[in-house]
Order: sequence, then C-alpha cells, then structure tokens
Amino acid sequence: MIFARAVIVDGRLDFYSAWQTLTESENAAMIGNSLLLGVLVVLASTLIAAPLAYIFSRTRFARYRAFDIIFMIPFMTPPYIASMGWILFMQKRGLLQQLLPAAAGCENWFFSLGGLVLVMSLHVFPFMLTMLKNAMLNIPSSLEESGAVFGAGFWKRMRKIFAPLLSGNYAIGALLVFVKTISEYGTPSTLGRRIGFEVFTTEIHRYATVAPIDFGKSAALASVLVGICLCMWMLQNYITTRKSYNLVSGKGSRFVEVKLSKPVKAVCWAWIGIVLLLSIGVPYFSVISTSLIKLRGFGLASGNFTLGHYVELFTENTKGVSALCNSLILAVSSASICAVLGTLVVLAVRSSHSKLRKLVEAMGLLPEMLPGIVLVIGIMLFWNQIYKVLPLYNTLGIMVLAYVVLFLPYTVQYVTSAFTQINGSLMAAGQVFGGSPAYIFRRITLPLILKGVATGWMMTFIIAFRELVTASLIAPPNTLVVSTYIVREFEQGSVSVGMAMAVLCVLFTTTALLILNRAIARQKGA
Repeated sequence: MIFARAVIVDGRLDFYSAWQTLTESENAAMIGNSLLLGVLVVLASTLIAAPLAYIFSRTRFARYRAFDIIFMIPFMTPPYIASMGWILFMQKRGLLQQLLPAAAGCENWFFSLGGLVLVMSLHVFPFMLTMLKNAMLNIPSSLEESGAVFGAGFWKRMRKIFAPLLSGNYAIGALLVFVKTISEYGTPSTLGRRIGFEVFTTEIHRYATVAPIDFGKSAALASVLVGICLCMWMLQNYITTRKSYNLVSGKGSRFVEVKLSKPVKAVCWAWIGIVLLLSIGVPYFSVISTSLIKLRGFGLASGNFTLGHYVELFTENTKGVSALCNSLILAVSSASICAVLGTLVVLAVRSSHSKLRKLVEAMGLLPEMLPGIVLVIGIMLFWNQIYKVLPLYNTLGIMVLAYVVLFLPYTVQYVTSAFTQINGSLMAAGQVFGGSPAYIFRRITLPLILKGVATGWMMTFIIAFRELVTASLIAPPNTLVVSTYIVREFEQGSVSVGMAMAVLCVLFTTTALLILNRAIARQKGA
C-alpha cells in the first residue's frame, strides 16, 4: 500500500510526483538530516559503550552483575519521556539553572544538534554495550596476553587484536543503533522540532496528520526510509560475512582479569558515574521533581512541592483516568493476541517440513526489520481503503491490530528461543506412549515454552502500554492513551500533570517487569 500510494496518482502510474517530493529542497535537507543524525548517534553511542564494554568484560568490574540490569534502564525508559526530562532540566531558567545559577547560557548548547545526538545516544547505547560486551567475553585472554608478550602496548592490542575481532559484532550493533535512530519518533518530535531539525519520522507524521494531509508524500518518504533500512541490513550482512571469526573452539580457555591501578579504577568509576548520571539521573530527576512542583514559577523552592498532581489524575482529571484505562486495555489485548499468534507461528514452523515454513517465520519477524512508523502508515492506508467493507479504521480495534503487527516478533523470538531448547525425544516419548498431539502440547511442550510465552507477553505489554507513534497516528478522535496524554499536557503547558502521568507510566511498566522476573526466578527455583 505504501509503495502503491507513492507512485499511483489518480489511478495512474506516476513516478514523477514521488521524485518531486524527494527533490523538494526541504525534503532533501530532511533526508540529509536523518542520515547525519544516524551516523552521529552511532559514533556517540560507540564512545559511550565501548569503554563500558571493556570495563565490564575484561576487568574486575565484570563481577558487578547488577550493572547489567542498571544499564538497561535507559533503554526501558520511553524516549519521549527522557527527552522531556532533558528539556525541563536544560531549558532557560530550568532545573539546572535553579540548582546552579552559573549554568545560565548552557541551554544554547543543548538546544542544538549536539544536544539531540546526546539525548538519543543515551537511549540507544545499551544496544551497543550489550553487543560489544558479549563479543569481548568470547575473546580468549590468551590472545591479548600473546600480544603483550610480543611487546604490543594496550592501545596497539586494542587496534590489532580487539578491533578486527569485534568488527562483525560492531557492524550488527551499529546497524541496530542507526536503524533505531532514523526510525525514532519520540525524541525528534519533542526535542528535534524545538530546534528545527526535521527528520524522516517527523515529516512522515506531519504529512499524514496535519492539514493539508498528503498521504502520497508521506508514502514516498516512507518508501525511502524502508530502502535505507534494507540497504543497511544488506551492508551489515556483507560485513559480518567477511569479518566473522570463530572465537569459541573445543580447546579450553581461561579468563584473566586485567589488573587496574588505583588511578585507572577511579577513572572507570568516574566514567560509569557520568554515564549513569546523564542517562538515568538527569531525566528521572527532572520528571519526578517536576511532577511534585506546585507552582512552576517558584521552581525547586522549599514548600513548593505537592502530591496534588497525582491526586488530580484520578479525581478531577477524567481524561487522565480514561488514558490509563485505554492504554491498559490496548496493552493487555495486544499482548494476549501476540502470545497466541506467536506461539502458533512457532509451533507451525517447528512441526512442519513444508518449504513455506521459512516464509511464515520470516513474515512473523519482518516487522522488526522495518521502522514502526512505516508499518503504521501502511496499516492506515490499507484499512482506510477498505473501510466500507470492514469499518475497523477509527476504532480501538485498529490500534490493537497495529500493536499486534508491530510487536508479534517479540513473542516469536522468545518462544522460538524456548522451543529450540526442547529435545525432540521428549515429544517422541509422548507419541510412543500414545499421547495425542493436543495432549503432548498441553503436558510436555506448553510447560517447557511457557516462560518464553510469558516473557513475550510481558515485553509486548510494557512497550504497547507506553507506545507513542501508533497512538499519535491512528487513535480514534478524542481518544487518548498514556503516551499521547503526556505529550499533550507537556505541549499545552500542564507540565506537572503530564510528568505525574509519566512517573506512573514508568512505575507501572517497571513493576510489571519486576513481577515477571520474580515469577521466572521462582519457576527456576521450583
């Protein structure tokens, strides 16, 4: 539907209109902005993640397992909430200048391309950190020791040994960060628009929602975005094919901690502290403190704090309660449907010997490879076209459908991971003893994959509960969810109420994640 709408005008094939859209000066500049932003965020996230990956894989810091969870907090924080926190902290007469009056003028630096790159890098660097850390853990210490024996210093070992061995994994991490960046809507919408830096997602959203609506231009830009993402996937496959190394062999390998001097340890702790302060401390301090401020004009003054904004959400503010209920209904519905469909897809693929099974699996995972806003635009175009046949458009049903399409890969991946750990002899034993397929599934397969199903359900629930781009594009008129409610209150000046909702959103999703982890831990203990 997207490709057709981009090149079909008034029922005839017209490539010129799509070409005109792409060559318009403002759109050409926007494409350049998107590519530049993607490259800069990859570089910045590498600078943040690479030292952390080495610290937590090759030194004594590897023993501190708690940091594995702590460094996932920035990724689990909705980007638009983190962006709003930074805006409240860095704006003129904002929280930073209230705490440190000497910081006046720093807002000029922050509200620029550099500030946008910083905020987006602090959200996506956990991708790069996880990828590089896991790769470094697989590099035998003997390789580094061999380099040291032959006289190579630390930086030469990094350049001659680590860099080549990490190139394949780094390509995957860089691809994920690049695609995530150019596909992100929350931060460019809240911070990027404030500095006049338009990118693919904001322009696609504008053409599809702001009068005069032009789905043709929106589809043309979406087509280019898909093309860029697919080119990046092919480039990554080429690099990983040419630059892959077998680091785990049949021979035993030992892990040797790199000994750090006290000054180096202090530098490591300082870097860890700076990253945590910027990625977690600043946005959460801003959001929580703003939600408690009674009168914004008095700022962080003694006696100017109240819980009234939280009370208002559940008493006077009926739209806030409605937004919470809508988000809860959508998240539970989409997570449940994804759990059922994802499990059926995996079962069909694993039990079938048909050549079509790979196609079914690919279709289940395809949404993960494409930008979310592109899929949502395609859903809008398709269901609007057949509205007279099946009037799903402009209902909550279309939002559930969009969430299922977007988040089905989570369930497919988690269930597939659980299913691959099941030995086929278990099912064979059930058949030998006369068990029907339904009985084998209920008594053998389902209990063993239940953890994967539950994890997929919870991940879908958490992301759907705070999702922004789908809700902002295809929510029915006058229907708010948590994300659109927060953005609306922020833009209309009711910042404290919006931040109160943001705090509740984060608490709700974090609590759900902790409950899941506890349940999984109990199951392992049992």
